[in-house]
Amino acid sequence: MNKQPAIIAIILILVGLTLPTFAAEPHAVEFIYGNDDRPTPQCHASTIEETPVGLVAAWFGGTHEKNKDVGIWVSRHIDGNWTKPIEVADGIQSDELRHPCWNPVLFRTQDGVLQLYYKVGPTPQSWWGMLISSKDHGKTWSPPRKLGHDKKIGHLIGPVKNKPVQLDDGTLLCPSSTEHDGWRVHFEKSSDGGKTWKVIGPIHDASRFNAIQPSILFLKDGRLQVMCRTQESVVGQAFSSDLGDSWTTISASDLPNPNSGTDALTLADGRHLLVYNHTTRKKGNRSMLNVALSTDGKEWQMLHTLEHDEGEYSYPAVIQTNDGMIHITYTYRRRTVKHVTLNPKSLDPSIKE
Repeated sequence: MNKQPAIIAIILILVGLTLPTFAAEPHAVEFIYGNDDRPTPQCHASTIEETPVGLVAAWFGGTHEKNKDVGIWVSRHIDGNWTKPIEVADGIQSDELRHPCWNPVLFRTQDGVLQLYYKVGPTPQSWWGMLISSKDHGKTWSPPRKLGHDKKIGHLIGPVKNKPVQLDDGTLLCPSSTEHDGWRVHFEKSSDGGKTWKVIGPIHDASRFNAIQPSILFLKDGRLQVMCRTQESVVGQAFSSDLGDSWTTISASDLPNPNSGTDALTLADGRHLLVYNHTTRKKGNRSMLNVALSTDGKEWQMLHTLEHDEGEYSYPAVIQTNDGMIHITYTYRRRTVKHVTLNPKSLDPSIKE
């Protein structure tokens, strides 16, 4: 058994978890819907995207995670307010069979189509990817379409939790993963808007790191980097020098991870931002949600604490809109979705809280 991940986790416990935080006053904080207006008892795994008429958010909601009544819900930010959530997808297979839905991912393509990827299936080990799309910025949606099958991984998943990126030539690169044979990261690539897919990976065998749910960064030297959730109490990472056609294996970053989802993006100013739980695997490990920043993707600094209280604050999604603002959504105690807006200029490590 390789002991390196465990050693790294111990170091993070002794040193990393005591990092100072810095001033990053939120520009705006709101809930997408109130606790008394919940469309479902529980919700989780939000996603957010910008359209020409405003923001759109989605999440899965139902009685509880894994219950067959869990569907995909959407709200649009119109005239300064979030609209009443509506269910846009479910897991109904027939009159007798219904599966839960999971992990929606919103993405607006270069030609203006708003895509909504999600998963359907009884468990993450057996789920499959689905896609609906909107040409009116999330007001109406196409019929659902199954993404397909691949001989290496089985069901195509699409972006498993975090958004795809679209390369300069229009190619969609989806960060993905499977959980049926260890936790393993792979990528799904499409050059025709999601009609057909090529699978790259899995990029590791899960012997050192059980990693899932990658998000993609663009480094200044032209490489791509992914940051991943792991079972080994650290945020995992991997690198590509050929725009995602091949990848290094998973290695440890210098940030902790309590086996909880993260999201990351490269800002317009070239810095890299990660939203994550700055804890390791222990009881209550999703009670603190944080923002870290890096200039090179290697050395990270935790700059802001979004939440630090009893309860679960988890599964963040993050985008930067055309006006430069950073928008983060995340699960708030499984009851609602919280939306926080940050000004990137406030993410300055020289200004301590």
